[in-house]
Amino acid sequence: MTAATAGALLAGPDAAAFRAAMGRFPTGVTLLTQGSGEDALVMTLNSLVSVSLDPMLVLVSVKADGRMRPRIARAGSFAVNVLAGSQRDLAQEFCRPDRPKGRAAMLRLAAEEGVTGNAVLPRAETYVECVLDSEHQAGDHVLLIGRVVALSTRPDADPLLFHQGRFGRLLPVAEAGA
Repeated sequence: MTAATAGALLAGPDAAAFRAAMGRFPTGVTLLTQGSGEDALVMTLNSLVSVSLDPMLVLVSVKADGRMRPRIARAGSFAVNVLAGSQRDLAQEFCRPDRPKGRAAMLRLAAEEGVTGNAVLPRAETYVECVLDSEHQAGDHVLLIGRVVALSTRPDADPLLFHQGRFGRLLPVAEAGA
């Protein structure tokens, strides 16, 4: 190992390089919801991870100083709606700081109140409703572990994907090689 290589390893990558590297990993796109009706809060999220089957647990990552984390901590529940390829406009709209909230969000999403009291999208590819199991501080984010208490899937829908700063959809295997 050269001195320059050793120095670079000690300094580590910068935030822009890290963001670009992580952008090479394709992810699904979701809307994280807390509350419904006048209290609905919604944000675009691509940090959904299946953690365990027994018990059924999922993980989402939210900004530690954002609006969503304290709401979820107080209420003790949240829902994650996996967007279909046809719902790209919703992903773009709900990642903005001036995104709709309350009844306006419910109407825009054609959302319904789920069993946990959180907004769910019947037209989403999948949604899972969770009760908060635990929180873990991780840098400038908080990892929220949710115990799945309800879910719904539309097997005929294709998921919306995000890769290298762009939205996309899956291609059937036969088309991928063409």
